[in-house]
Amino acid sequence: MVFHLVFRLTSIPALLIWLLAAPLQAQGLLRDADLEYGLKQLAAPLLSAAGLNPSRVKVLVVNDSSLNAFVVSNDAIFLHYGLINQMTSAPMLQAVIAHEAAHIANGHITRRMTNLSSARTASGLGIALAVAAAAAGAGSAAGGIALGTQTSAQARFFKHTRAEEAAADQSGIRYMKAAGIDPQGMADVLDIFRGQEVLAETRQDPYLRSHPLSRDRFRAVEGFVAAYGNTGEPNADAAYWFARVKGKLSAYTRSPKWTLRRLKETPYADVRLLREAIAEHRQSRTKQALRAIDAAIAQRPNDPFLHDQRGQILLETRNFQAAAAAYGRAVQLAPNDALVLSGYGGALLAAGDINRARQVLEKARTIDFRDGSMLRDLSVAYAKSGQTGMAALVTAERYALTGRLDDAGIHAKRAVGLLPTGSGSWQRAQDVLIASERAAKRRR
Repeated sequence: MVFHLVFRLTSIPALLIWLLAAPLQAQGLLRDADLEYGLKQLAAPLLSAAGLNPSRVKVLVVNDSSLNAFVVSNDAIFLHYGLINQMTSAPMLQAVIAHEAAHIANGHITRRMTNLSSARTASGLGIALAVAAAAAGAGSAAGGIALGTQTSAQARFFKHTRAEEAAADQSGIRYMKAAGIDPQGMADVLDIFRGQEVLAETRQDPYLRSHPLSRDRFRAVEGFVAAYGNTGEPNADAAYWFARVKGKLSAYTRSPKWTLRRLKETPYADVRLLREAIAEHRQSRTKQALRAIDAAIAQRPNDPFLHDQRGQILLETRNFQAAAAAYGRAVQLAPNDALVLSGYGGALLAAGDINRARQVLEKARTIDFRDGSMLRDLSVAYAKSGQTGMAALVTAERYALTGRLDDAGIHAKRAVGLLPTGSGSWQRAQDVLIASERAAKRRR
């Protein structure tokens, strides 16, 4: 699992986003191919029921232990890992996804962005663009955009009205029913927050500050659930992927000793072994970690994400050739997964296979270039293969997308001088350079 930041380049001109994204402290995303695949399996039937494309709307995990979930554009749903760890069943997690999908399908985000993008001040426009940008898509790292509600303007953006919440509850339950998921999950989620509505806002979980609760809302959800009724037996695939997502997340976000004490609570042998491997690896017990992950692979030999995990363990313990082999097997099984490709490219780079590493990392970037470690490795691969202009460009973009526009400008200026004038890469460098210069003027 890799901690990264995210930035989304929407239809708004990229240059404006580079320029106006305020360098606030950003929260990271927990990027992991296995996690994102599991969340996709849980979300797909709900997104389809909502009339959304499961291949376009991603579910991403925010590196935050508090309880929250939100949407900021039409192509991503964000879940704090703290909220996922609090869920006790697949329908509960799916209820959160269904509710957030309803905000997208009901046009709440589109209307909000239309209003914000008409702001006349630079700060207002900057927030509008930045919030729109903080979603899945074609970026690598947030330009200092906090994925929370740290400013009053952001708080206003994230806070849904009670009417929107009621509509999203009803739509979400309808999606769950259509997808064959027990709507009781929605009521179970709200039960977690019962009683918090009477607390001072500063003591509430962030979810309540962006999703207002009331006794009327509780009663309305209970009425919707009763009206739609139970859908029958739980879905076995959903139960498995929920256990895997939560099991892997908790193995990374809780102490290794906590994980090892609770392995038997996981009903799936391969997930138990995966959790054991992560816990042992975090304690630098590499032999035990490899033994556990190999046992998991023996149970699911064609699971690319278990091979990916094996590659990560080997890479982080500096066994580069073996890591490249493990990642290579993962790529064979999932040839178009950008995060798997990124890991493979990094392992090849560490093993000294520069040309192959560059090719793999370039492919990863064309699929999804919001992966900060991939951009870092790609810049190194370019530099080691003598493409100093491209190395400077990728470095400039990585700095710009993390809000370090002064540093970005230095590397962009170098790239402009090295790349062929008028080429696509030269124009990308120009965009970063102009953004850096304008940001400097704005500060003055």
